Amino acid sequence: QVQLVESGGGLVRPGGSLRLSCVASGFAFKDATMRWARQARGKEREVVASSLYSGSTWYSDSVKGRYTISRDNAKNMTFLQLDNLKPEDTAVCFCGAVWNSYFWGQGTQVTGSA
Repeated sequence: QVQLVESGGGLVRPGGSLRLSCVASGFAFKDATMRWARQARGKEREVVASSLYSGSTWYSDSVKGRYTISRDNAKNMTFLQLDNLKPEDTAVCFCGAVWNSYFWGQGTQVTGSA
């Protein structure tokens, strides 16, 4: 069974940084696209970063230049570095995987407090 467990969320002042981690299991991690999404209160879930098995990455315009996705295939982990946080970054952040289908973890709260 697929498992995705996020950690690293918290409360950070505007301009601060967080590093989110996701431990994955139950699928062929090295062959999968890993991604992160966020969902602000009252809004739809928005995919903000993706890391393909090929090494290519993609970012949404809203976070480009501030968020960085990475992965460690040996550890079945993916990470999201959030820099220069803004109040509008406040959201639950989810780790996701695309393999035979798609999956999301439980989420971790990120708060960029003003």
